[in-house]
Amino acid sequence: MHARRSTALYLAAWLLLGLLLAGLIVAATGARPVAALLFALPLALVYGCASGFSSYYLCRAYPLAGKPLYAVLLVFAATAVCASLLWTAAGSSWSELLHGAAPGFFVVTRPFAALMFGLGVILYAMTAVGQYLALEFERARSLERRELEMKLAAQEAELRMLRTQIDPHFLFNSLNSISALTSIDPTAARGMTLQLSDFFRRSLGMDARRNVPLEQEIALVRAFLAVEQVRFGPRLAFEDEVGADAGACLVPPMILQPLVENAVKHGIGNRIEGGVVRIVARRAGSLLRIRVENDADDEGGAPALAGCGIGLANVRQRLAATYSHEASIHWTREPGRFCVDLTLPASSAAVDLEPDLN
Repeated sequence: MHARRSTALYLAAWLLLGLLLAGLIVAATGARPVAALLFALPLALVYGCASGFSSYYLCRAYPLAGKPLYAVLLVFAATAVCASLLWTAAGSSWSELLHGAAPGFFVVTRPFAALMFGLGVILYAMTAVGQYLALEFERARSLERRELEMKLAAQEAELRMLRTQIDPHFLFNSLNSISALTSIDPTAARGMTLQLSDFFRRSLGMDARRNVPLEQEIALVRAFLAVEQVRFGPRLAFEDEVGADAGACLVPPMILQPLVENAVKHGIGNRIEGGVVRIVARRAGSLLRIRVENDADDEGGAPALAGCGIGLANVRQRLAATYSHEASIHWTREPGRFCVDLTLPASSAAVDLEPDLN
């Protein structure tokens, strides 16, 4: 489609040049407009096609960056002269043919032939310049596309690296908990192992996907907290308030899990009476706002508040790599609780959901 559009524009430009040539003939010789058009338009189209194909292959055979400039100019000057001579000869023959069919028709004189030759050289040169510009534009687009592909590949590698930080970190903490429970409560340790297995079965389905619905991310958070509840028991509770339109919005997979893990480790884990982890999500126009909050002692949670933990740093880097400046994360301490607020673009494009692994 693009090639046909370009060809049509190119031929339209040569038809316009044919009209200008016809006007020149009428002004210079006093020929009738119809006769001038019959002479000029076919010649313009034929010369446009011939010079277009010729200059295209010459421009590819003699790239400006790969050949000396004098060699390029010499080749194109010789080709322009030859092409213009052939065009002038064709014009003379076409004029004689039309004159034979309709006596009194416009005849190419020697001065007009010289004018056609000069005009042919100029038009060939303009065609060659246009071909070079088109090739440079194509090369620039190709370089831009390659640069974009490299940037996307680098972004994918960065996101993959950040994702690989999450699972070992969570697994390390979980295995420590299982190890601690083994000597205290073997039954609870076995239950935690089974819950951990279920969590990783769920998370494996997200590895190959760039985005998942928020409601599926919340389901993964529930599976994670089920692992932790084996250790914390009734000290750990979970609540969520997710709007229907927010639940369908797409988010990076496992973007909330490090935040919930921080909430359990730095918040609930430091309180004798335990507490609640709460997730609130609302869609506000083109933005999705998510808050992850947990009960916390007023003096605790310094690592999370400072943003030095791997969880908060990982989420901040993943949002920056995925959405650039369009997403943000902020954390604040309020009386008796710690809050993390995420803002990211709201998108609810359809995705292929993984089958439920239960």
